[in-house]
Amino acid sequence: MSVQKASILVIDDNKSILSALEILLVPEFGEVTLISNPNQIVTELRKKDYNLVILDMNFTSGVKSGNEGIYWLGRIRETNPEISVVMITAYGDIETAVKALKAGASDFVVKPWDNEKLLATLRLALQLNLSLREVNVLRGRESVLKREMNREHRYIIGSSPLIMKVLKLARKVAKTDANVLITGENGTGKELIAREIHRMSDRSGELMISVDMGAITETLFESELFGHVKGAFTDARENRQGKFEIAHKGTLFLDEIGNLSFHLQAKLLAAIENRQITRIGSNEPIQTDIRLICATNRNIDNMVAEGLFREDLLYRINTIQIELPPLRERGKDIVALAEFFLQKYTCKYNKRNLKINRQAIDKLMDYSWPGNIRELQNTIEKAVILCDTSVIKPEDLYLKPVSRSIGFDSIATLEEVEQRMMTMAIEKNNGNLTAAAEQLGITRQTLYNRMKKDKR
Repeated sequence: MSVQKASILVIDDNKSILSALEILLVPEFGEVTLISNPNQIVTELRKKDYNLVILDMNFTSGVKSGNEGIYWLGRIRETNPEISVVMITAYGDIETAVKALKAGASDFVVKPWDNEKLLATLRLALQLNLSLREVNVLRGRESVLKREMNREHRYIIGSSPLIMKVLKLARKVAKTDANVLITGENGTGKELIAREIHRMSDRSGELMISVDMGAITETLFESELFGHVKGAFTDARENRQGKFEIAHKGTLFLDEIGNLSFHLQAKLLAAIENRQITRIGSNEPIQTDIRLICATNRNIDNMVAEGLFREDLLYRINTIQIELPPLRERGKDIVALAEFFLQKYTCKYNKRNLKINRQAIDKLMDYSWPGNIRELQNTIEKAVILCDTSVIKPEDLYLKPVSRSIGFDSIATLEEVEQRMMTMAIEKNNGNLTAAAEQLGITRQTLYNRMKKDKR
C-alpha cells in the first residue's frame, strides 16, 4: 500500500482544526476519518485498520497538562501496536510532547503548524507504519519457514506405471497456476505430490503452506485461514496473519478439503474467487496471490450429489484432478518403499546390519495395505524396533488380518461377500460409518441396517 492510499484517523475536540486537517490531508492521502470525542477511539480502531492516528494532547476545557493525550496514546498502542501516532501540541507543551515520544508516539506537530512540514511529518510516520507491517509479515513468514525447514524431507519412491503416470501429470500441471485437486485413499502420499508440484513450479522460491482442514474447528476456521486483528475476539491478543497471507506468492495446500462443513465452503469460495481475504475484526480487504492445491480421501462428486459439497467450489478447486493409486495396486513399489523405510529406521535405531528376508517381502506383497504407505512405514518401523535378530522375518511383521482381495473361491454366499466388503470398508475408514457407506455407494442407514442384520 502506498502512502497516497493511507487511512488516517484524526482526533481533536476543535471542529475548526478537524476541518482544516480534512482539507489538507484528503488530497494527499485519500481516506481521512474525523472524530471529536476521544471515547470513540478504541471502537473506531476496531472497525477499521488505520495506518496513522493524529491525536490532540488535550480534550478537557482549561486542561493543558497533556495527560489526556498520553492516556489515549496508551490505549491506541494497546489496541494496535503497529499504528503510527502523531501528537498535536501547543508550543508551550513541548516537554509533554517529548514524554509522548517516549510513550510510543511517532512524532509531534506544534500548533499552529506549517502545512508542508506537517505533510512531511505525516509521510515519515506512515512510512514507519508500513515498515512495521512489513516486518511483522516477514516475522510471520520466517516462523513458518523455520518450521518448513525443520520438516523431514520426503521422497516419492517407486517406478510402477501408475505412479509414473501421476508424476508425469504433476510435472505437466506444475508449470501452470491451475488449481489442483489430489484424490486418493488415506496414506497414499497426497501431500508429497502437492509438495512435488510446488517444487517444480515457478513459485518454488516461496513457501508452501499446509492446512489440515479436518483438524480446524469451525470457530477457528476464519482466524486460521484469514487471520485476525488484536481485540477481534477474547483471545485475540495481537494481530495475526492467516494462512492465505502467509502463502502469498507461494502455494496453499488444503488437505482433507472434503471435511469442510457446508456453510464454511462459501467463505472459502469467496476468498478463492475474489483473490482477497479480510481479517476478523477488520474491514480492510487484503489481496492474495496463491497457487491452490487441495486434497481429499472422499468422493467429492458423490458429496456434491448428496448436497454435502458445493458444486461451484468443486469447479474452483478442481481445474486438474490427480488420482493417487492405492499401494496395493503399485506392485513392486511396495518392495522399494519397504527398503527405503528399512534403511531409514535402521539408521535411526542404530541397527544398520538389519535385513529383510524373501519370505517377509512376500508377506508384504500379499497384504492389502488398507492404510497404504503410512501403514507400511509404521509396519517397518515397528519391525526394526522389535526384531531381535539380524533378519526381519514374516513373524516380525505385524499386519492387520485383512485379506488382499475378496477371494470369491473361498466364499460360499453373496451375503458373505457383502459382509466382507462392509468390514473392509469400515476398517479402511477407521470405523467411520458415513465414509464407509459413501465408499460402498449406499446410505449410512442402509449400512447400519445390514450390519444389524448380520449380527442376528
